[in-house]
Amino acid sequence: MKPLIAIVGRPNVGKSTLFNRIVGKKVSIVEDFEGVTRDRLYCDGEWCGCQFTLIDTGGLEIKSEDKMWRHIREQARIAVEIADAIIFVVDGKAGMTANDTKVADFLRTSKKPVVVAVNKLDNNETDNIYDFYSLGLGDVIGVSAEQSKGIGDLLDAVTENLPKSDEEVDEEVVNIAVVGKPNAGKSSLTNKLLGYDRVIVSDVAGTTRDAIDTPFEWNGCKYNLIDTAGIRKKSSVDEGIEQYSVMRSLAAVRRADVVLVVIDASEGMSEQDIKICGYVHEQGKPSVIVMNKWDAVEKDTFTINTFDKKMQGDLKFMDYFAPVYVSAKTGQRVDKILALATQVYEESKRRVPTGVLNDIITDAVIAVEPPSHNGKRLKIYYVTQGAVQPPTFVFFVNDATLMHFSYERYLENTLRKTFTFKGTPIKLIVRNRKEKDQT
Repeated sequence: MKPLIAIVGRPNVGKSTLFNRIVGKKVSIVEDFEGVTRDRLYCDGEWCGCQFTLIDTGGLEIKSEDKMWRHIREQARIAVEIADAIIFVVDGKAGMTANDTKVADFLRTSKKPVVVAVNKLDNNETDNIYDFYSLGLGDVIGVSAEQSKGIGDLLDAVTENLPKSDEEVDEEVVNIAVVGKPNAGKSSLTNKLLGYDRVIVSDVAGTTRDAIDTPFEWNGCKYNLIDTAGIRKKSSVDEGIEQYSVMRSLAAVRRADVVLVVIDASEGMSEQDIKICGYVHEQGKPSVIVMNKWDAVEKDTFTINTFDKKMQGDLKFMDYFAPVYVSAKTGQRVDKILALATQVYEESKRRVPTGVLNDIITDAVIAVEPPSHNGKRLKIYYVTQGAVQPPTFVFFVNDATLMHFSYERYLENTLRKTFTFKGTPIKLIVRNRKEKDQT
């Protein structure tokens, strides 16, 4: 899992501009009035080989009791809570304010490493920088987000504070997040998997308000089960505790190694279930589709086949899905879940030898000729696996623009047909090979 860096600060200090500069694209909205960024925004970034996820937050007004500011403050608090390091953005032109001091006090209680980014130093002014050392938070770096000055020094300081790869997590522990709509039976399933009542079970939707971690062992392996709050439709989520519970559920997906998407089989797969699956897919997480309450479904010989066919239509974007039909109430097939979760986790870590990989793709190219445009045909020079979790394959070609999505899909299907990758997404990256290397 990539470490998380939260960007916080009072309103109108240029957090969103800095966020966009670091990730290299315009993701966060930038305006010259306060309160534009109200919710947290996530985007992956990289600096000198260090990969991370950046979280942008709304401007902090610590003492304001306005409903919007309370919401922004809670969003920022959650971001700080889950972050590994924090960038505290201040206004170098305006100088240090009383609100900066209040935010600094708030950050100090988190005990997270903090780097102070003194922004808006467009002309390399230094007079106001030294005042911010009095906050007592850590490194103070002068930057101009507008002009991209000092960003490298800032990232150097921040990434030094991130956990090293061997310190991030115990590699022997597999984090499994249990997600789904309210009242799909997530807590009952969690208790059944653990063998005892770890979380409250109720027929009232929304009983679980927070993500609950429970370490356990199974078949000699270590796991951490994360039970989460039900994820409602956005229009159905009220301001307040429930909204923050949903945010934590989505954060649990991001830090999971495997996700169990729990669906109420008695109701069938809904639009919200599909959206939850889509979020898991977008995060590149291996998953198991757990059709719960199977005891409440009227069945015949073909019922499972009917459900599978329905899912094939609903989940076209993740046709690698791995389903299991269970009843947390009766315990039916619950023992199959962890075995399947472990299998899809191992699939997400699968590495394919480069020689074997290129032989497979060469045969695929011979079988189906690559696309061409204006007389120029796509040439695939070689393929390498660049990463795992999810398995990521880099195709070096003569012209990446010639790679039609249908042919890319064909190549993905070829890889799946050969290596399965059950239950896990795979990622294909197409890059131009330099002309001097094409000879």
